Amino acid sequence: MYDYDLLVVGSANADLVIGVERRPGAGETVLGSDLAVHPGGKGANQAVAAARLGARTALLAKVGDDGHGRLLLDAQRTAGVDTVGVLVGDVPTGVALITVDPSGDNSIVVSPGANGRLTPGDVRAATSLFHASRVVSTMLEIPLETVVEVVRSLTPDSRFVLNPSPPRPLPREVLDACDPLIVNEHEAKVILGSACVSDDPEDWARILLAKGPRSVVVTLGAEGALVASKEGVTRVASVAVDVVDTTGAGDAFTAALAYRLGAGAPPAEAAAYAARVGAAAVTKAGAQESYPTAEEVAAL
Repeated sequence: MYDYDLLVVGSANADLVIGVERRPGAGETVLGSDLAVHPGGKGANQAVAAARLGARTALLAKVGDDGHGRLLLDAQRTAGVDTVGVLVGDVPTGVALITVDPSGDNSIVVSPGANGRLTPGDVRAATSLFHASRVVSTMLEIPLETVVEVVRSLTPDSRFVLNPSPPRPLPREVLDACDPLIVNEHEAKVILGSACVSDDPEDWARILLAKGPRSVVVTLGAEGALVASKEGVTRVASVAVDVVDTTGAGDAFTAALAYRLGAGAPPAEAAAYAARVGAAAVTKAGAQESYPTAEEVAAL
């Protein structure tokens, strides 16, 4: 009954990536590798990751009428994402400045550009996409008022997935719709605020769940993940791989989790699958270029 397994409403950025021996401190200059330009942005990443796994995927986003915007649109179409919802505006495409150290860890600064102009009106104009989608996923690289409008545009039978990155306090209306709310350690602590009185991730998951979400997933890197719902908290093991670049791995995890939940998989099973997808992604450089197919995940 749905045209799409997943509708992603979110950001599309050009990733400008430089490898460094170490990240600079305040006032310090370090030399890095040649600049590499890749299609990225949390929304565009999720859409490509899901499509690579075989999900029927659409993207609602905004890019500029420039070279970076064309790069992003080409990448989406090549991956098989329906770009009918991608709007082209007269402001620059968003850009992410990324440094990657030898361990594969990264630091990112984002210039939102067109992402900051994705408005609640754009969401309301895309009603047909919401009615055609089994699962809707978003993040906070677009304005919060646009995320609120996404929640108000959900159909009664659709599922809402939120990765609140970059993190900020969320209104109860958004929290109540999340199924799941997906956070890493930093995001969990920001959203919990003064309620974060424990160093135990299981406590974070339970307290976050009490704030309204129908389910919560806490990602813990090499320690795996936690899945929390009214049935309790379940730990999901990580997958050991040789890490090359962690850029976009969280987006791959979120996309895979949303896709498998929409297909009817139990939350812990969906999270275990998502952990394998995220693990496969960190074995290659880049974000979208690193995302595996379903066959590659099965082989892992």
